[in-house]
Amino acid sequence: MTDPTRIACFFSTSGHSGVDRLAQNLIPALARRGYRVDLLKVRRHGPEVGDVPEGVEVRDLGSRHTYACLPAIVRYLHRERPAVMLSDKDRVNRMALAARALAGVPTRLALRSGTTVSVDLANRGPLERWIQRHSMGWLYRFADNVIVNSGAAADDLSAYTGLPRHRIRVVPNPAVPEARFEETLPRPAHPWFAPGEPPVILGVGELGARKDFGTLIRAFAVVRKQRACRLLILGRGRARDELLRLAMSLGVAADVELPGFRAAPQDYMAHAALFAFTSLWEGNPAVLPEALAVGTPVVATDCPSGPREVLEGGRYGPLVPVGDAMALAAAIVQTLDNPLPAQALRDAARPFAVEASTNAYLDAMGLPRWPRTQAVATPPSRRRPRPSQPNPPTGPMGEKSGDQALRVQDD
Repeated sequence: MTDPTRIACFFSTSGHSGVDRLAQNLIPALARRGYRVDLLKVRRHGPEVGDVPEGVEVRDLGSRHTYACLPAIVRYLHRERPAVMLSDKDRVNRMALAARALAGVPTRLALRSGTTVSVDLANRGPLERWIQRHSMGWLYRFADNVIVNSGAAADDLSAYTGLPRHRIRVVPNPAVPEARFEETLPRPAHPWFAPGEPPVILGVGELGARKDFGTLIRAFAVVRKQRACRLLILGRGRARDELLRLAMSLGVAADVELPGFRAAPQDYMAHAALFAFTSLWEGNPAVLPEALAVGTPVVATDCPSGPREVLEGGRYGPLVPVGDAMALAAAIVQTLDNPLPAQALRDAARPFAVEASTNAYLDAMGLPRWPRTQAVATPPSRRRPRPSQPNPPTGPMGEKSGDQALRVQDD
């Protein structure tokens, strides 16, 4: 038997990825429905859920390494027997499969993949590519559900790995809280957003090769020759210095700024003149519906996959070839001159509302949208954070502290 009101979420993230945003929206939404949600936490990895909501417990797995958390997950499954365990990314998914097999419990597994697998793995080494391709194609057949966030990503996963297409469910990202569609967001505390300043073009994402912000800076340099405007890119990553050097070499350094990561960039999105998305590949980027939901016009690369589905083939924003700075510049100018009505853009983001996506996740996991027996609230004495010991007693793989329910705030 399993606990029909308990859901386990097993993630191991950078702390500033799309999976982090998914967890920060989905986990509280599941708890609001009456489920007890356990976030199984790899130390010094995301996601962070901020102020832990009622009905959510963050459980420290006792190690900073995903593989070393296996004994703690097995014990957790033995003890708590959640109805479903949701995991994301291939390494974590493999650990979820192994943990359930070792625990011998009937907990259902929902394995998620949030990218276009064939393109993502083309950039990995041969061994890693072989491992992931075959684990997805064969091991994922032992899961109860495989979830992706766009139809194109589902087709790609099936074609590339051999996983039967009918085993893959498409569930939109829970990108937009319901209140976002109506609320008025304050101007960011940044001088470029003051009244009367030139329009700001905004990019958001990790400063790495996949986001291809170099193409955005090249396109901006073309646009800047035609009109006064500025480019702000929110995010952090190894490519920051390289991007700043590129802006300087193109003569636009004074109008380009990379101020770092923002956990909640919606106020920047709401007051930008345009949101530019330039990824080489994705699964289904959450930032696009986030920008649409606040009525901000969008320009995007037609990368595999996601933007074409979010923007409905270009209906809600131009789609340009990947890596084509001149086409991107032309689309930016066109969109600045003739933006779509803000309400039409908000309506385009409705399928990505948190509650609609939560319904889809529960359907895909085979759970009722509202459990018959409402979850029992966690007593206050358990909800308060408990500091971890500097040197907690551990077994040979650090599994002792995996039995403890701790709230750990680390990056």
